[in-house]
Amino acid sequence: MRLTSALPLAGIVSLVAPSFAASEFLGCNTLNSKLSGSVFFPDASVYKNESVNFWSNTEILSPACVFRPASVAQLAEGVALLKKENARFAVRGGGHMGIKGSNNIDDGVLIVMSNLDTLKLSEDQSILSVGPAYRWLDVYQYLEPYGLAVAGGRLGPVGVPGLLLAGGINFYGNQVGFGCDTVVNYEVVLADGSVVQVNKDSYPDLFWALKGGSSNFGLVTRFDLQTIRSAKVWAGSYTVAEEYVDQFLKAIATYAADISDSKTHIVPALVPAPETATLASAILFYDSDETEFPEIFKPFTDIPSVSSTLAFKTLTEFASELGEMVVDGINDVFVTGTVTGTTFDDLHRGISIINSTFFERLPQLYAQVPANNIAIIQLDWQPIGKLWMDASAKAGGNALGLDSSKVYLAYAEVVEWTDSQYDDTVMQWVEETTYAINNATQNAGLYDPFNYIGDSAGFQSIFPGYGAENHQRLMEVAQKYDPHATFQTLMPGGFKVC
Repeated sequence: MRLTSALPLAGIVSLVAPSFAASEFLGCNTLNSKLSGSVFFPDASVYKNESVNFWSNTEILSPACVFRPASVAQLAEGVALLKKENARFAVRGGGHMGIKGSNNIDDGVLIVMSNLDTLKLSEDQSILSVGPAYRWLDVYQYLEPYGLAVAGGRLGPVGVPGLLLAGGINFYGNQVGFGCDTVVNYEVVLADGSVVQVNKDSYPDLFWALKGGSSNFGLVTRFDLQTIRSAKVWAGSYTVAEEYVDQFLKAIATYAADISDSKTHIVPALVPAPETATLASAILFYDSDETEFPEIFKPFTDIPSVSSTLAFKTLTEFASELGEMVVDGINDVFVTGTVTGTTFDDLHRGISIINSTFFERLPQLYAQVPANNIAIIQLDWQPIGKLWMDASAKAGGNALGLDSSKVYLAYAEVVEWTDSQYDDTVMQWVEETTYAINNATQNAGLYDPFNYIGDSAGFQSIFPGYGAENHQRLMEVAQKYDPHATFQTLMPGGFKVC
């Protein structure tokens, strides 16, 4: 089957819902009557601040009210009330997923997690309990005095809950797996308003489903994460000129084909610009406060650089450095896809197909969007191999369904632009480009249906890519803990399992 259709796919982020206007305003009024002091209407300063506290302009909508629960108990009561009133709602944690309607809503209730701010180490410092209010830079700053880290976001401004519920690609993946694999307990508000502790012994089916199943089962109000001893790392961005792009692409395939050092992590990217040369830049990370320029990075570091920030630094410093790439108040879209292989030749071929298809289509985008309206265009890759997947399996597994006999190369297309009049133009271009890439990789026998939630666009399918068995299991868990489909229908945003 060729991937030529651009029609909506199963699991898509829901952007359109039936009219619930009367019940939505009733929901706001009911919340206000029961939980006065935590509900804010458009004339309130809290509403004005919280309703625009998003990374991308794409996410800014007009909720009927903002519900900012002061406690887990208030959130639980609020969810039960909204369910009773059949009122639509959205939930915002860090507000970093740039998909219209994913974490905000027109007319309905916007629940913000700003006051659910647990941040505490266990007595033996092995577990960090963190609430959904935080961005990852906050977490790393808290842990730094202890010489500790966790498997969280790579860019400081990224929010805690969205990343962990998506699976959680992180710097330490080759040591500990996905971020979700390091969660030992979730505190969750279920659709009936109950609050439960979810772990391998208590609600084990739900524990598994939350590891990559996103927001389909309940609202997580605390994550208990295993900590990692990591006082300093050797890391930075290593950038080379356009003349070395072919060598750079070979370096990606060389690393991906033999990820032999668990302390490593890379994010290689090409950054074209309408009026200047393309740059190739790799984020290189090595979990050591003693070793620099490790052998495994030589395919990259042997290429002459035009700039480099490689140095020993704390995780806080590095996440802050990378966080400077995040520009607030921008319009943006991320789109993902995946190729798989087991050899250098297969992986290099997959990378080359993605790269050539993407760049062949760039002139069409440049012809429609003026150069001064393009903030950034980027194409990057994320290799995930056996070390990573074995670490996931050792931790108990997750819902993502990856096969340790393969190497996965997830790619991400990124476009950021300044003027919203080009929204539809950019979205059409990235959707058509994604289908062109996926058709080409499928024809080459390298395509895989896995799409990582954290880099996905609203038109993309997610859960079928986890495999039929895992998808079915996720649907069963959702139906068990949310039999009235509250998180499938009343919360229209997010990728849905059912």
